[in-house]
Amino acid sequence: MSSSEDMKRAIQRAREAFQCGTTLSIDFRKRQLKALKRMYEENEAAFCSALAQDLKKPKQEAILLELNLLKDDITYILSRMDDWIKPEKIAPTIMTMFDQPLVYHDPYGVVLVLGAWNYPVQLALLPVSGAIAAGNCVIIKPSEVSPATAETIAKLLPKYLDKECYHVICGGIPETTELLKERFDYIFYTGSTAVGKIVRDAANKNLTPVTLELGGKSPVYIDDSVDMEVAVRRILWGKCINLGQTCIAPDYILCSKQLQDKFVEVARRVLEEWYGTNPKASPDLCRVINEKHVDRLSEYLKEGTVAVGGEVDREQLYIAPTILTDVSPKSKVMTDEIFGPILPIISVESAYEAISFINAR
Repeated sequence: MSSSEDMKRAIQRAREAFQCGTTLSIDFRKRQLKALKRMYEENEAAFCSALAQDLKKPKQEAILLELNLLKDDITYILSRMDDWIKPEKIAPTIMTMFDQPLVYHDPYGVVLVLGAWNYPVQLALLPVSGAIAAGNCVIIKPSEVSPATAETIAKLLPKYLDKECYHVICGGIPETTELLKERFDYIFYTGSTAVGKIVRDAANKNLTPVTLELGGKSPVYIDDSVDMEVAVRRILWGKCINLGQTCIAPDYILCSKQLQDKFVEVARRVLEEWYGTNPKASPDLCRVINEKHVDRLSEYLKEGTVAVGGEVDREQLYIAPTILTDVSPKSKVMTDEIFGPILPIISVESAYEAISFINAR
C-alpha cells in the first residue's frame, strides 16, 4: 500500500516533470510508448501468472484480450501520432475572417487513471498509452481487487517508463479516497456506476474533466432468420470469456418461446463441446473474482428456471455457465448488471416488443 505522503510525493513529482516540459517532446512520448510495449513483450509470463492468480484467467485469454490488445493499441498510436499532433486548420468565420486560426492539441497535465479488476492489466494501462501519446504525466491506480496484477504493474512499470512522469499507487478504498481529494487535470475511471458517481462528484469540486467507462445491460435479440448454431457460439463466447465478467458481455436474450427452446438445446451441446461434461475441471474457464461476487451471482440463480448449468462452488469461486428461463422482467437479474456467466432469456413475440422492452429500461 502507498501512504498519503507517498501519494502526494508522486503527484508532486509528476506535476513538476510536466511543468518542466519533459513530456512535450514527441520523441520522448514515442520512446515511452515503445518502452511500454517492450514491457508487455518481455514480461508476458509474469502478467499471465498474475492474471491466473487473480482470476484463474487462461493464458490464451490473458494474451489475446489483455497483452495483445495493449500492444496493438500502441502500434496503432505510433502509426498515427504525427498526424494527430499536427495543428488543425479551421474554416474561417465572421469572427476570424482576417486571421489564420489553428487548433493545437496540448496535453492536460497530470492524469489519474483508475483501473478495474476484471481486465486488470488492460483496463489499468490502455488509457495510459493515450495519455502518454498526448503528452501527459500519469498516476496509475490499479484495482486492489486483483492484487497480484496490481503488484506486478507496480513492480514492472518503473523499470520501463520515466520515473518522474509515471507513477503507480497501490492500495484499496482508503488510498483511492485520498487520491480523489487531490487535484488532477484529468481523471479516467473504469468500473461500476456507483463508484463512477463518486469519482464524478470528486472531480466536480475542481471542475476536472473525466472519462467514465461504466457498466450496464447488453441485450441480444434473436429472430427467426438467425443461424442458431452461429448465434449460440458467438453469444456464448461473449458470455463465457472471463466468465462473463466483461462490461460488454451479452447480458440477456430476447426471443420467442420457440427460439428459446432451440437456443437452450444448441447451447447445452456447445458448452459441453467447449468445456466437457465437467466445466469446473476445464482449464479454459476463468473464476469469479471473489466470494462476495459468488454470493451475489448465486442469488440470481433463484430468479428463474435453470435450463443449463447452475452449479456453484463458493470455495473454488466457480459458477457454471448458466442459462435461465421463466425470468421475471422485474427480478434483480434483469435490473442489475449481471457481470457473470448467467444468461437469462425473456420471451417476446416480435422485434418491436424487444425494442420496447429494451428502451423501457
